Amino acid sequence: MRTLYSLVFTVGFCLSAPFYFWKMWRRGNWRDGFHQRFGRFSARVKHAVTNRHILWMHAVSVGEVNLCAQLIRALEPRVPNLKIVVSTTTSTGMGELRKKLPTRIEKVYYPIDFRSCVSRAQAVLHPDAIVLVEAEIWPNFLWKARARRTPVFLVNARLSKRSYRGYRLFRPLFRPLFATLAGVGAQSDEDAARLVRLGCRPETVRVVGSLKFDAAKLEERRLFDAAVLLRQIGVPDDAPILVAGSTHAGEEALLADILPRLRARHPDLFLVLVPRHFERGREVGRELEARGIKFIYRREVTGSTQLAARSLECLLVNTTGELKDFYETATVIFVGKSLTAEGGQNPVEPGALGKAMVFGPNMQNFAAIAESFVRSGGARQVRDAAELEQTLDQLLADPAARAELGRNAVAVVKVNTGAIEKTVDMIVQSLAEEDNLVTRP
Repeated sequence: MRTLYSLVFTVGFCLSAPFYFWKMWRRGNWRDGFHQRFGRFSARVKHAVTNRHILWMHAVSVGEVNLCAQLIRALEPRVPNLKIVVSTTTSTGMGELRKKLPTRIEKVYYPIDFRSCVSRAQAVLHPDAIVLVEAEIWPNFLWKARARRTPVFLVNARLSKRSYRGYRLFRPLFRPLFATLAGVGAQSDEDAARLVRLGCRPETVRVVGSLKFDAAKLEERRLFDAAVLLRQIGVPDDAPILVAGSTHAGEEALLADILPRLRARHPDLFLVLVPRHFERGREVGRELEARGIKFIYRREVTGSTQLAARSLECLLVNTTGELKDFYETATVIFVGKSLTAEGGQNPVEPGALGKAMVFGPNMQNFAAIAESFVRSGGARQVRDAAELEQTLDQLLADPAARAELGRNAVAVVKVNTGAIEKTVDMIVQSLAEEDNLVTRP
């Protein structure tokens, strides 16, 4: 099975390599840590982990990094004798790690799942335990961890119907891998049941809820004042703000089509457009230009920028890590990747801010969370672009309805907090058998 997997993976990697490296180049800063993707670390990293007990945590990209940062803050005091190393797959994820975590936390890139690459990486970092945050299951990585008798934890685990079908299709490959997991923190009863059916040992699976509720911390330091920035570019203080967060291809064009009609009824309405992938900025800009939308790129706004009042209709955010700051200014929020693409994006952050939010029908990656908001009257879910326009129009005209949505959303977040503490307890209790690795509260 291992030989067959390695052969298939090698062929697949070779075929996808041009796209894989093109994406890295497109996101920029691809040379930084490039060798780490092949399990080769600098002398500085080797020195930092030598003669240390290591807890290796993996956060694929930006969303998982935000969860990981909160998890580390809760976990560090409980494992004072473990040095934490965090890996990520994307350059944007690495950028967020460096912003959110102190220098004592080592940050590296996750190795490509070739046997030689994961062997080198684990030999250098020699972890005492590994925590995968919502991560994909990479066979060579887990096989090597099992050979080294390294306990592996999967936290904030969820399985969409699509992922579940995929793992079941290759059950002979993945079932033994799921069985090796030392602990699994599932988001829901349904996720837990699916994980057990895929091979996880029942005694290792706990339903702890979603870390995303806990990770929506409002007391974190602001990167900048989004309200001041909007004032700089001529947006009146009392103007209604529509923030479209983490949008995907097709959604920006729909919003650009809707905007003039909404502005006819709400003249000062201003659109803040935040594509999920900042490198799509120019592509999205062309969509706006084609529709005659007056906009400015976020990168073009500096401390000295001062535009005339009402000179623009839209801010196109082509930077990373600022979505939450713009959410704080919103009158209404549209959660992206839910109309023209499948999966959806995280609705917890706008919910925790008490904002009126709307999303489309495709929230598969956050199905239970989205359902809890809709069921409790904390969000509106629409079927298509026409219904989106109608719903936005209604909410922009009705402050009482917006306030009620916000109150209900905050209540949903409060009811569902506590997953981080439960997850930390699961990890610590499992590691408690190892001398001097943890302390008890």
